[in-house]
Amino acid sequence: MIKSTIHFMKIRNIAFAITVLITVIGLFSLFHKGLNLGLDFTGGTSIELRYEHPADLDKIRTELVASEAGKKSEFEDAIVQSFGSSESVLIRLKNDEPNIGNVVAAKLHSIDPNNKFELISAETVGAQVGKELLDKGGIACLLALAGILIYLAFRFQWKFGIGAIASLFHDLVVTLGIIAFFQIPIDLTVFAALLAMIGYSLNDTIIIYDRIRENFRVLRKADLIENIDKSVTQTLLRTIATSVSTAMALIALLIFGGPSLGGFALVMLIGVVVGTYSSIYIAGPVLVWLKLSREDLLPPANTELKDTNS
Repeated sequence: MIKSTIHFMKIRNIAFAITVLITVIGLFSLFHKGLNLGLDFTGGTSIELRYEHPADLDKIRTELVASEAGKKSEFEDAIVQSFGSSESVLIRLKNDEPNIGNVVAAKLHSIDPNNKFELISAETVGAQVGKELLDKGGIACLLALAGILIYLAFRFQWKFGIGAIASLFHDLVVTLGIIAFFQIPIDLTVFAALLAMIGYSLNDTIIIYDRIRENFRVLRKADLIENIDKSVTQTLLRTIATSVSTAMALIALLIFGGPSLGGFALVMLIGVVVGTYSSIYIAGPVLVWLKLSREDLLPPANTELKDTNS
């Protein structure tokens, strides 16, 4: 346990300036470049192949994106990944032509004549279905944020709810800004990572908020800033242990998980870093700006009891 208190709130104004800068950059990147929506949201074709022997995904990907006679390949945006086993391959394309499965199969026959394959299926995902998924996903995020605000308002106090929502808003904007800047394809796994990131960041924030509330009862002579510094310091080792262990698992997924889990692991890794920062330098300062006091946490006075005693 850390014995001396670390004065996090001493640089809260500097941290706020950095937060504003990063958020503005994230919003600019988000609106300027836009999100690179994947097949799940834009529509296209999902092709499943089954090889006799383990397939070489790199060779398949290289063959698909290779240009022909100096022309740009129509399969340049192809996503190639294993599907259940090393012999099963899933290819996803932003192309919904009726015969696209046979075209892809014909293009891949020349890679390795000794490793034959068969075309199992070629399913088309309509753009309308993708739009519905995107709309429902956005509604799910909004409902999750609304539920969080209501929960924190009843569980703690409404000022805590405002701080948590500000922290989560920052996390989403910055993460989406990074995704837009690097044009990371957004599919259902990446979307799941965004929702998981909200839960991870909220968990960190609630732990700090719970300690702040408890310290109001213990540290009766401490002001709010001293309380926040003390609370963050007391939970720091737990935050570091959780963040580092989670990051290690995500890095392993990023390296060894392949393309199917790469997007999920990368977005979650960004969320761990951003969420840890916001739990300290957004969730805490918001309470200072809202002037949270010990009186805000006191239960309402029992007026009936007072009338009886009088």
